[in-house]
Amino acid sequence: MSKEIDCRGLACPRPVLETKKALDGIGAGTVTVIVDNPTARENVTMFAENAGCRVEVAEKEGDYILTITREGSGTGGQTPGTPPDAAEKTSCPQTAGDGTRPLTYLFSSNLFGQGAPDLGLTLIKSLFSTLVEMDPPPDTLIFLNSGVFLVCETSPVLKQLRVLGGRGTEIIACGTCLNYYKLQDKLQVGRASNMLEINERLTGPGKVVYIT
Repeated sequence: MSKEIDCRGLACPRPVLETKKALDGIGAGTVTVIVDNPTARENVTMFAENAGCRVEVAEKEGDYILTITREGSGTGGQTPGTPPDAAEKTSCPQTAGDGTRPLTYLFSSNLFGQGAPDLGLTLIKSLFSTLVEMDPPPDTLIFLNSGVFLVCETSPVLKQLRVLGGRGTEIIACGTCLNYYKLQDKLQVGRASNMLEINERLTGPGKVVYIT
């Protein structure tokens, strides 16, 4: 079975949501997705690959044509068309490594607090120095808006982030935000993601700490 969807002009996370809907509807087969910007291309590609699909990308007249192939259908009560391991890759974990509910930090700024910028910088560095001492460390760190500067070149906390990543903390950056600030090629730690996955993490089980 094959299907084509035109996602040009749609803001994040609509291209990913439309792709998910199409894949769920076909079981096995091919979905062709048309998008008109690199952020949507990367978000859809990452989502499809995480769902166990093969993705081929071609560029034509400024648009991106993504051919997504699913070779099998879901089983055992999965959503139709969803590989057995897809839920593990796209949704929030049920428990942390020590058996407690997962802990997520959301960073929406590269500073901590709304006062003087130099104080905000001092506080964010102090916070990350504290995070690396936590046992166990946070399960997930999510960065959006200007918070994505913290995972890119010139970040004052790259050393601490790499330590946390080495200890098993998942580090996720908003792909739309990286694109807005033209930081796509400057990501140094973690991976880019989309609002669908970010929302799943924020609404899943566990505690979310907001850093603004």
